[in-house]
Amino acid sequence: MFLQTIKTSKSNNYSSKKLLIASTLMVSILSSSNVISKPIEKSKFFEDFRYSNKSFITKAVEKTGESVVTIDTQRYVKRSRSSRIFADPYFEKFFGLQLPYDNQPKIEQSQGSGFIFADGLVMTNAHVVNGSDKLIIGLTNGKKLKGKLIGQDSFTDLAVLKLEGKGPWPKALLGDSSKIKVGDWAIAVGNPFGLENTVTLGIISNLKRNVKELGIYDKKLELIQTDAAINPGNSGGPLLNSNGEVIGINTLIRSGPGAGLSFAIPINRAKEIAYQLINNGKVIHPMIGVSLIDDFNFEINKNNVKVGYVVPNSPAENSGIILNDIILKVGQKNINSASDVISAISKNGIDKSINISLKRNNKLIRLNVLPTDITNLSNR
Repeated sequence: MFLQTIKTSKSNNYSSKKLLIASTLMVSILSSSNVISKPIEKSKFFEDFRYSNKSFITKAVEKTGESVVTIDTQRYVKRSRSSRIFADPYFEKFFGLQLPYDNQPKIEQSQGSGFIFADGLVMTNAHVVNGSDKLIIGLTNGKKLKGKLIGQDSFTDLAVLKLEGKGPWPKALLGDSSKIKVGDWAIAVGNPFGLENTVTLGIISNLKRNVKELGIYDKKLELIQTDAAINPGNSGGPLLNSNGEVIGINTLIRSGPGAGLSFAIPINRAKEIAYQLINNGKVIHPMIGVSLIDDFNFEINKNNVKVGYVVPNSPAENSGIILNDIILKVGQKNINSASDVISAISKNGIDKSINISLKRNNKLIRLNVLPTDITNLSNR
C-alpha cells in the first residue's frame, strides 16, 4: 500500500511537471506571436529612434519656423516718359508698342520676410516696407492677413508691423545676442514665398561689424557677420542659434569684393528699437556730431579714438571739440574703441549733459557736451 502510494505520487509529480512545461511553452509561443504581429511603426523605440535622428538644424527651425512670415508690399508710383519720341502715337503704332501715358499710376510689388516676436507684432527690416501703401502678411499655414506699419527707423533698418486679426500667434523664441561668440552656429531662416521656410547654415564670422567698414554711411549699426547665405526675399527673417533662439535679423548681403558674407542686426539692439517704435512711434539716436577713427598707436601698443570730423554747429563743435582730439573717457566709461563712444552717448540720452575727457597736444581737457537726436544733425 505504501509502495503504491509512492508510485502514485511520483506519477502525479511527473504529470504536473509535464503540464507546467507545456503551459510555459504555450505562453512563450503566444507572447512571441504578439510581439511579431505588433506593427513596427507603432513601436515607441522606433519613434524615439526616428526623433533622435533629427539634426539640430531641424530641431532649431521647428521651434521658431512657424513664427516666420512672408511680407508682400505694394507701392503706387507715377512715371513720366524719359523721351518725347514716345509721345508720338505713330511711333508706338509702327513698333507695336503699348506704352503707358504720362503720370499713369503703376503698382510696384516686392517681398521680404519677418517674424512674430510678440502678440500680433512682426519685426522686419525698414527697407522691406519702406514707402509701401499696402502690406500683406502670409503665415506658414497659408493664411494671409493685412498688416499695419507701427513704425520704422531707417538708421537701424528696423520696422514693426501689426497683424490685423485675432491670435493666438506662433511667437519666436528671442535669445541673447550678447552671449554669442565667433564660431557659433548660425541658421538663417526666411519665408519669401509663403508656406515653407528656406534655411541656410553657417557660423558667426565676426561681431560688432561697423557698417561704415562696409561703405554704408547712412545707417547706425553694428552687425553680426555670418557666412550663412541670406537669399533674396529673406531680408527681415531671423538668424537663429543652435537652440532655435533668434539672435539677429537678416539684413544685408555683401556683393562684389568679399561676396558670400551676410549680416544681421543683433536681437538685443533690435528689441530696444522695436519697443521704442511701439511706445513712441519713433527712435531717438543721441549724437554729439563727430566722426571717429580707431587709430592704433604702435609706440604705446594701444588703440586711440581720434576725432576725424566735426559737424558744423553740432553739440561737439559748440562745446569745443576739434579735429584730431583723442577721446579718453565718456562719462564713467574708459574709451578703447569708437563703438565705446557711441555706446556711452546712446546710454546717456539727449536730456542731460555728459562729461568727455580728451587729449589735445598732450594736454588733458574736460568738456561738458549735451547730445542731440541724429535727425537734428541731419537738418543742419
